[in-house]
Amino acid sequence: MDKPVRAGNSPIRVEVEAGKSYFWCTCGKSAKQPFCDGSHKGTEFAPMKWTAEEDGPKFFCTCKATSKEPFCDGSHSKT
Repeated sequence: MDKPVRAGNSPIRVEVEAGKSYFWCTCGKSAKQPFCDGSHKGTEFAPMKWTAEEDGPKFFCTCKATSKEPFCDGSHSKT
């Protein structure tokens, strides 16, 4: 698997907590999108760790085509 699986066609809004780390799924196979559930095991993919600097909503990418990982940049509407 050299390309991630497209897990969705729109971002997922998540209320994040300051200081908390989140592990964004990069392979697209996780059943717990947008976060990793270990489904990447046996592939070249690994989750991306991101730590929130402040509380509030963030829009995590599910199409896996974003250039602003782990957040949506609208790529889902272009691919």
